[in-house]
Amino acid sequence: MLRGLLLLVFLLAPLLATAAEGDGQKTKQTVAMSQPVFEGLKKAQEQIEAKQYGAAQGELKKLREKSDLSPYETAQIWNLTAYGYYLQENYKQAIGAYLQVLKQDGLPEALEQSTLKTLSQLYFTVEDYAKALTVVDRLIAAIAEPSPDVLMLKGQAHFQLEQYKQALAPIKSAIEKYRAQGKTPQENWLLLLRVSYFELGDFKNMISVLKELITLYPKDQYLLTLAGVYSELGDTKKQLALTEALYESGRLSDPSQVVNLANLYLVHNNPYKAAKLLDAELGGRVEESERNLRLLSQAWYQAREDEKAIPPLARAAKMSGDGELYLRLAQSYINLDRWAEAAEAVEQGLAKGGIKRVDTANIMLGMALFNQRKLDAARKAFVAAASDKRSASAARQWIAFVDSEMTRDKTLDQTLPEQAQRKQDAILENL
Repeated sequence: MLRGLLLLVFLLAPLLATAAEGDGQKTKQTVAMSQPVFEGLKKAQEQIEAKQYGAAQGELKKLREKSDLSPYETAQIWNLTAYGYYLQENYKQAIGAYLQVLKQDGLPEALEQSTLKTLSQLYFTVEDYAKALTVVDRLIAAIAEPSPDVLMLKGQAHFQLEQYKQALAPIKSAIEKYRAQGKTPQENWLLLLRVSYFELGDFKNMISVLKELITLYPKDQYLLTLAGVYSELGDTKKQLALTEALYESGRLSDPSQVVNLANLYLVHNNPYKAAKLLDAELGGRVEESERNLRLLSQAWYQAREDEKAIPPLARAAKMSGDGELYLRLAQSYINLDRWAEAAEAVEQGLAKGGIKRVDTANIMLGMALFNQRKLDAARKAFVAAASDKRSASAARQWIAFVDSEMTRDKTLDQTLPEQAQRKQDAILENL
């Protein structure tokens, strides 16, 4: 990453620069370097390229100990020293060496700027983002027209410091400059802008960035993220449209996303689609968990398919750690007048425990038993429900009704034989 920034200026440029002054020509030593220093640096560079880092650092140390070094020579010695440390991934030493470069007076503009840029990147490497930001600000101040990548460094530093609002301006400026140069904004730059908007809760601006990402770098994840943003903004219709399109094109593979699509169908009053989706996916991509089975049952129930709602709910009830789902199952049986199964479901729920309203469960049990004409058992269930003041009134009404039915049955039991005898006597008389 940094190799291109670290080429030695003194090996790529002549040692003496010639400038015209007045009417005559005059040689001017702008970045002069003595032959011994030049030779020493060349030797150290060759050692670095041969990965003889210890020898190279020894050579550079000898050069630094010279007493008659110019600031430019000192800067170049430290520059190559820093490069050697960088190649060894000794970033702390590399940073110290680059700081020594910047301490020298009269640095050539190109060397100062390349050193500042490299130093800022090294601070990123060691995750010292505050110092990286300080160096980037110094670099921007030294450049008449900062390049997009330099502006991005500033934006990244603010982002890493969780200064998301301050990060926006340099990031957007970098992207706009890139566009002005006729270039396509880099994907990671747009992603950084998107995440900055997300951290600020600015979902509206996130949408425009996501649309550009989808156009330039089409990925399913960006479509899903866009769907999520529409959800945050309460526009679940667009969220549903995007998610459904991904599913129908075979690009929605994550089980949680499939379940989310089913929930979206329910939200938009299309329970039949939700039920068909889950029915097809459960046991395949989507796990047959208690939660997902309950969702399938709910979808069938809302679609007025009561019979289809029962099997998944029964499986969910068996998986459940408490009896609540058995009460829901009992209610489904009651809706279908399947009283024996309703009573059994309530009894299973009560046995399993964890029911929030035992009184309500006993009311349901009493109703299921009453409709099977099991009046004694029904009465016991209603008496149990009456012990809770929340159901006492309803339970007492049921008890009174059951008692009247029991009395009626006893009366019928007493009168039926007499009626039968009278009918027999009448038959005999006719004979």
